[in-house]
Amino acid sequence: MEQADIKATVKSFYAGVAKERQTTCCKSKQNPYGEQEDIVRELNLGVSCGNPVALSSLQAGEVVLDLGSGGGLDCFLAAERVGEHGLVIGVDMTPEMISKANGNKAKLGVANVEFRLGEIERLPVDSSSVDVVISNCVLNLVPDKLAAFKEIHRVLKPEGRACISDVVLLSPLPEDVQKDPEAWAGCIAGALPKETYVELAREAGFSRIEVMSETSFGKEGMDERLKGKLQSLSYVLRK
Repeated sequence: MEQADIKATVKSFYAGVAKERQTTCCKSKQNPYGEQEDIVRELNLGVSCGNPVALSSLQAGEVVLDLGSGGGLDCFLAAERVGEHGLVIGVDMTPEMISKANGNKAKLGVANVEFRLGEIERLPVDSSSVDVVISNCVLNLVPDKLAAFKEIHRVLKPEGRACISDVVLLSPLPEDVQKDPEAWAGCIAGALPKETYVELAREAGFSRIEVMSETSFGKEGMDERLKGKLQSLSYVLRK
């Protein structure tokens, strides 16, 4: 698929998620949040594969950037940890998600979060301005992942870090799945092997890469073509 077609498909799908026409991008995923807080039960759209906020050791006063922020759940969880002197910026390319996130912000009365419309390959964020980048099951949706990693590197402060949860491959996907628009929107066709992620991150300038957790997807209700081929991976990148 051409990059423009992939983006159009992804935008359309997640506009539907924002309007609650779809509820999950991968039926095999398990709840990554463990004991759910009220805010998780209320705002979880079912499109996460990890919990990068829990793994990122956020500190009071830090500036956090959430890539593909959706309805804002991870932003609001991060906002609690960085406190009133911190800031959380959510970036999403889907106008419907930005609208939903701002609605959730107003409902919750959270002051230290803002949402910006934009693409990960061209982030609307200043260079060297962010302490922590988080992303939850989103980079697999980006056609040009090297550009995404370079943008993450650009916006991070010299001592900054990125904590990313994503879907990765354990073995190659069938060709028909790779070309399936629904599989792209469903966080499958755009997934890469873990080793490829590491190579791209290093090429973008990250020198330290630490894998925090790896979880294979359960097989119940899963497409037979995908069984044993996918896992969720959470990792931390540092310059």
